[in-house]
Amino acid sequence: MNKVKITVLKTTLDEELAAQYGVEGLGACPMLRAGQVFYADYAKPEGLCDEAWKAIYQYVFTLAHGAGRDTFYFGDWIRQPGVAICSCNDGLRPVIFKLEATDEVSRLDYTPVR
Repeated sequence: MNKVKITVLKTTLDEELAAQYGVEGLGACPMLRAGQVFYADYAKPEGLCDEAWKAIYQYVFTLAHGAGRDTFYFGDWIRQPGVAICSCNDGLRPVIFKLEATDEVSRLDYTPVR
């Protein structure tokens, strides 16, 4: 298993939906900022939002295990092998992530219980 590089590409705000459903003064995600980088494999990296992790972990796990080294699905999504562009599940202010497979081997940082 290898590490996957997670880069925050941008934080967004759907102003139309926020005006209709959001609380007064709602802005883009306050937890993450464009340019932040995390590395992950099987576990959520420290500092990454729990909800964002739930939305992207399947792609991280897939890339960490070598799948997606070609292209995802039928080659009709992302043109660059080993890359996925995903977002968190906040419908008013989604954060957009770039996930990239790396050659950095992951190391267990705990002792498995047998």
